[in-house]
Amino acid sequence: MIKHLWFIGFVVFFLSRCSQPTEDGTSQGGVVAKADSLLALMTLEEKIGQMYQCLGRGHARVGDGEKARDLIELVKAGGVGSILVPGDVHDVEEMQRFAVEESRLGIPLFFNYDVIHGFKTIFPMPLAMSCSWDTALVKRAHRIAAIEASAAGISYNHGPMADVSRDPRWGRVMEGNGEDPFLSSLFTEASVDGFQGDGISHANTIMACVKHFIGYGAVEGGRDYNTVDIGEETLRNIHLPPFQHAIKAGVSSVMTSFNVVGSVPTVAHAPLLRDVLRSELGFEGIVISDFGSVGELIKHGYARDAAQATSQALDGTVDIEMQSRNYHENIKRLVEDGLLDESVIDEAVRRIVIKKYELGLFANPYRFATEKYIDSITLSVPHREIAKETAMKSMVLLKNDGVLPISSKVKRIAILGPFSNSQDILGRWSAKGDTSEAITLLAGMKKQFPEAEINWLNVGDFWENSPLPERKIKDLTRDADLILLAMGEPKEMSAEAASRATLGIPGNQQRIAELALESGNPTVLVLFNGRPLTIPWYQENMNAILEVWFPGTEGGNAIAEVLAGHYNPSGKLTMTFPRDVGQVPLYYNHYSTGRPAASSQYSSKYIDIPNGPLYPFGFGLSYSGFEFSDLIISRDSMKLNEQMEVSVRVTNIGEVFGEEVVQLYLRDYVGEVVRPVKELKGFRKIGLEAGASEKVTFSVTPDMLKYWSPVSRDYIVEPGQFAVMIGANSAEYLEKDFELTN
Repeated sequence: MIKHLWFIGFVVFFLSRCSQPTEDGTSQGGVVAKADSLLALMTLEEKIGQMYQCLGRGHARVGDGEKARDLIELVKAGGVGSILVPGDVHDVEEMQRFAVEESRLGIPLFFNYDVIHGFKTIFPMPLAMSCSWDTALVKRAHRIAAIEASAAGISYNHGPMADVSRDPRWGRVMEGNGEDPFLSSLFTEASVDGFQGDGISHANTIMACVKHFIGYGAVEGGRDYNTVDIGEETLRNIHLPPFQHAIKAGVSSVMTSFNVVGSVPTVAHAPLLRDVLRSELGFEGIVISDFGSVGELIKHGYARDAAQATSQALDGTVDIEMQSRNYHENIKRLVEDGLLDESVIDEAVRRIVIKKYELGLFANPYRFATEKYIDSITLSVPHREIAKETAMKSMVLLKNDGVLPISSKVKRIAILGPFSNSQDILGRWSAKGDTSEAITLLAGMKKQFPEAEINWLNVGDFWENSPLPERKIKDLTRDADLILLAMGEPKEMSAEAASRATLGIPGNQQRIAELALESGNPTVLVLFNGRPLTIPWYQENMNAILEVWFPGTEGGNAIAEVLAGHYNPSGKLTMTFPRDVGQVPLYYNHYSTGRPAASSQYSSKYIDIPNGPLYPFGFGLSYSGFEFSDLIISRDSMKLNEQMEVSVRVTNIGEVFGEEVVQLYLRDYVGEVVRPVKELKGFRKIGLEAGASEKVTFSVTPDMLKYWSPVSRDYIVEPGQFAVMIGANSAEYLEKDFELTN
C-alpha cells in the first residue's frame, strides 16, 4: 500500500513539474514578428513544404526502404511540414533531427495523430463519455491522453470531433457527443481544454484540431462521405455551436469535412471557411484538409484537375493538405504562371509557423519526445484508475427489474457471448491502445466475485447466422443463478467507413439469448457497441440491460463494479435509441409539424409502430429512484434585460446513494420561424443519499432563448410565450409557462 501511494505521489509530482511553461516569454506580437522574419528567408519551395503533411506510419527510419529514404531527403530539403502517424518516439526524434539539424532553415516538424479517446490508456469512446454528462471528467480524460501522446512525440492532434449527428446509421457517431448541439458544445470545449491545457506552450500539451467543419454528421442515409443537404438555419443552430465553443476555448486548428454543403465541398467552401470560420468567428489558427479531400474535389465534380482543386482549397484558406500531394505538385506552377498570388501562400505559412513558435518547437524541437518518462506515465496506475472511473460513469442502465445489482445470494454466474472474454473492447479510434492491456468482462467478474462459480462460453458470430453449440449453451445456463449475455457489435461495425443499414445486434447473437432464456434464469444483456442499436426484443425479454459501449482499457473492471453495485450507474443517453431503423433520423429536438402525432387519424405517425423512441435522449436508470416535484419559477414573465430563477425538488426515493442528471429544457411556442418542441439549455448532476432531497435551481436568461433566423439573417431573441421543463430526461419532466416581454 505504501509503495502504491509513493508511485501515485511520484506521478502527481512529475505531472506538476511538466505543467510548468517552457515558452521563452515572447509575446504574441513577438511570435508574429519572428514568423514574418522566418517567412522572409523562405523560398517558395520551402513555404510549400510547410503546407505538406505526409504519411509516416513508422517507415521513417534510415534503411527502411525507398519510401523512407525519399521522405528523409524531402525533410532535409525543407519539403515537409508535418508527418501523420509518425511511428514510435525514436522515429519522431530522428525525423525531427533531420528537419532542424540538416535542413537549410531548421524549421521543426509537427507530428500528427488521431488521439480520440486516449493514447495508450484508452478511455470509453467519446459518445460514451458524453453519457456521463460530466465535462470535468472528459477534460481530465483528454488531459491524460495529451500527457501520454506528448511523451511519445505527438504534438498535433486530429481531435476532438464536434459533429452533431441524429443518425445512428453513421458509424462516426461513436467519435462525437451525440445529437444535441448544447451538450456537444460543452463537451467539445472540455475536450479542447483537456488536450491544450493552460496553453500549448506548456509541457505535455498537444494542439487540438476540432473536426469536421461542417455538417458531416448530417450525411444522407447515414452513409459516410455522402451528400449533406441542410439549410443555413440547421447549419447555424445545430452544427455550428460546437465549433464556436472550440474557438472560444482557443482551439489551434480546424479540419474540414469530406461532404458538400450547399452543393460545394467544404474543403473548398470559401464562404464557410473564409467568411464564417475566419471572419465571423475570428478563427486565426490552422485549417487542415481531411485525408486526401483536396484531390477528391475532382471526384465531386467541382474541380477539373489537381491544379484547380489546389486553387479552390487555397481560396478557402486551407493551410495544410493532409497526406495527398496536390499542394506539393501544383502550387509552384500556379504561382509561376501568375494564377496564384504568393501572398496567399505567405498567409497560410505564417499561420503554420506561428503555431510552431507557440508550441515551443523552435525553442525545443525535441520537447515532444520524452522517452525516459514514457514507462512511468503510460498505462500508469492513476491513469488506469481514471479510465475505470470514466467507464463506470459512461455506462447507461437501460432496463432493470431488480436483478441488478447482483445479490450476494448469486453463487453461480454464466457468461456467454462474443464479448465474454474479449480484449477487443477499446473501439476503432484507440490510437496506440493495446488490446493485450484491456481487462475483459470475465477477468473483471472473477476479480469482483471471487467466491462465485463463474462459467463462460465464447460463442456467437457478428457477421453470419452460423450454427451454435446449442447443447453447450443450455448446459451452461441451466443451473446458473444469473446469466450475463456479453453481446453487441464489433468495433469494425462503427467509426469511419462503417455505416450500417440495419441497427440490430448482428449475426446469430439473438439465438444465444433465446437459448439462455429457455433456462428461466435471470438474464442480463451487457451491451458492447459504438452507436444506438434497435433492441426492442431485448427490452421485452431481458431482466436488465446495461449499455457499456466500448469501455476502454479498464472496461471489464468497470463493468463488474457497476454490476456489483459498487458504483451506482448514472449515465444518461446523449443519442436517441430508435425502436426500428425506419424511424431514423429520430431526435428529441424536432419540430411539431402541422399535424402532430395523435392529433387525428391524418397525423404525422407510423401505422405499425409508435412514433417515439425505445429510449429517449437523456434517459438512464439507476439502482436508486428519483422523484421530481415542486417546480417553481420566480416570475411568470421577464423582460429582455432580466433573468428568472427556476427550481425543482429532487428526492432519492430508492434505498442507496445515487446520482441524477437534472435536465432543463426550454420551448419557444411561436417564432419568426418554426422552433423545436424542446431544447436542452442546462443540466446539473447531483448526488443524494437514500431518502434525501435537494432543491436544484437554474437561471433562465434571454440569451438561452436566442437562435439564428434565416428571416432576420441574424441571431435573435423574440418576445412571446415559452415553456420551461425540468426532469430526468427529454420525455419525463415537469413543465410551466412564462412570457418574455420587451
